[in-house]
Amino acid sequence: MEIISGGIVAPLGFKTAGVYCGIKRKRNDLALIVSDVDATAAGVFTTNIVQAPCVLCNQTHLQDGLARAIVVNSGNANACNGESGWADAVAMSNHAAEVLKLPPRRVLSASTGVIGHKLPVEKIIAGIEEAATKLHGDTCDDTAQAIMTTDTFLKQVAVEFPLEGGKTARLGAIAKGSGMIAPNMATMLGFLTSDVAIEQAVLSEMLKRVCWYTFNSITVDGDTSTNDMVLCLANGLAGNKLIDSLESADAREFEKALYSVCLFLAKEIARDGEGATKLVEVTVQNVAVPEKLAATYAANGLELSPEQRAGFPRAVAKTVANSPLVKTALFGNDPNWGRILAAAGRAGIAFDPERVEIALAGTTVYRSGMPTDFNGYVVSEAMKAKEVQILIDFHQPSGETATVWTCDFSYDYVKINAEYHT
Repeated sequence: MEIISGGIVAPLGFKTAGVYCGIKRKRNDLALIVSDVDATAAGVFTTNIVQAPCVLCNQTHLQDGLARAIVVNSGNANACNGESGWADAVAMSNHAAEVLKLPPRRVLSASTGVIGHKLPVEKIIAGIEEAATKLHGDTCDDTAQAIMTTDTFLKQVAVEFPLEGGKTARLGAIAKGSGMIAPNMATMLGFLTSDVAIEQAVLSEMLKRVCWYTFNSITVDGDTSTNDMVLCLANGLAGNKLIDSLESADAREFEKALYSVCLFLAKEIARDGEGATKLVEVTVQNVAVPEKLAATYAANGLELSPEQRAGFPRAVAKTVANSPLVKTALFGNDPNWGRILAAAGRAGIAFDPERVEIALAGTTVYRSGMPTDFNGYVVSEAMKAKEVQILIDFHQPSGETATVWTCDFSYDYVKINAEYHT
């Protein structure tokens, strides 16, 4: 697998354009992503009970597993706007379909931004018409910018990888996200394109699995939004033998590329957390599945999935990653292991504090029920790095491991969100 340029237009048969249509004060705010042919399509969506029309419309459009285009705007979420919000969401996707000469069901849509403000449909329609005249396959910087809200930098990546029969496939992606970020999904959008040939059921299962370990394993502030989604289009133009099983060699190669791309973008989102000064990796290991649960599954001839098993250490990692006290200590470069241990202790997972071991920025700071004789100045200096690791080891036999990525809380986080009108 090799990293290449081009983002979402690196795969064969994809074009895009990002334009400014006047929703935001400046910067591009509307984009089209278009495949030359029908593409296998799959999506993963926010789990928030409050969902914007674009989320629900896409789920309907994806029922036949095909799509040709995505239309997306930033600066306005078009959420919680009643019947007019639904009408505006349909008008947005239908007009894109009309301009691109596609059946409406082949167009997916996404909106992100302020909740509860009416979508400026006239501006959206003008933007769609302009973007349709500017579709290109050069780079996707214009589109990566058009989906941003409080992001401070573009988030894009593309890879090329070999498949059987001497074929070469490509996978490209862009994403946005900076605040209101918490599993599952977050205030984030992710759009992936590929020229691989793959069955929809396989792509859908693969995307869900990969998102669990990547986009659903990040958090900035513990909040999940109303519009969030990851959409993947695969148009088959690489000419590979159809991937119709999760177990084939080509499926494993594609999933490896999918995981790599999604993990990169997930970490970029956490790194770009509102007001953040550092990316923080929280790994919790050797956490055993509760004996009663394992016994119940076994008695019924069932087996826990890898994600179910990893869900126990991830519950601890999420709790630590979402703790305001832990996150502010990280901003202040304070090796306050007590905050980490206390957060772990309220995660709902049983453990013996005497057996737990905590390492912070590469130094073991807690072991055998008490702090180690670490040098606080040295650890504090290490915590000033742009990337900081927290490792928590429960030392439970046959335990599982999970990793969550987050960032610190700075003064700027409060300032940004105090001034962001919702």
